[in-house]
Amino acid sequence: MITKFQTEQLKIGSVEVEITFKPIKNLHLSVHPPYGKVTVSSPEFFDLEKVRVYLTTKIAWIKREQKKISNQAREGGKLFITRESHQFLGKRYLLEVEESNRNKVVLKHSSIELSVKDILDQSLKKKILYRWYRKELKVQLDFLLEKYASVMNLAIPEYGIREMKTKWGSCTTEHKKLWFNIELAKKPLTCIEYIVVHEMVHLYERNHNKNFIILMDRYLPNWRIQKRILNELPI
Repeated sequence: MITKFQTEQLKIGSVEVEITFKPIKNLHLSVHPPYGKVTVSSPEFFDLEKVRVYLTTKIAWIKREQKKISNQAREGGKLFITRESHQFLGKRYLLEVEESNRNKVVLKHSSIELSVKDILDQSLKKKILYRWYRKELKVQLDFLLEKYASVMNLAIPEYGIREMKTKWGSCTTEHKKLWFNIELAKKPLTCIEYIVVHEMVHLYERNHNKNFIILMDRYLPNWRIQKRILNELPI
């Protein structure tokens, strides 16, 4: 069953904020890449005016975070053509595209060989490459989820991989299901590990509070470094 929460839009000066009221204890403010979208998760017992007052005290911080995101290096739009640069597990590869009667991807030492039935079909080339990204990311996630389920004394959680615009991962605590952004396939393994542990900790603690930090420190002591590396990589 999908739970629908009340959502409101609020504008504080030039800053637009999406507010979602949930059955939680604390208010959570986030600024998301790649465009600096601002969201608030608020307890249901707060009214809109109380959230507005809170946000006015955070405007300077929000604008600093948005500026950091806008200044972050970004990957250019991809054409999926030969000699174009693509990332996989934190390493740069050159794409080699060839026409073939079979759609497939082969990883070489310094290149990704992409074979497609129609070399001019950009959407097909992206589809085949991302299908491969999904398969390879699943291998890493399966290993990490099994590893940390054992460490954290949890059952291996159900998970899915999908395109996500504002998050690297998410946790549906009600159904104990994790979601991971397919773009993680491009990031270093240590960054994928950080996101896996982050979302698994949410199975114990749904909020980013003191207890959440204690658990992160326990299960992944260097998580702050991994988080910083991930946030500094090109969007």
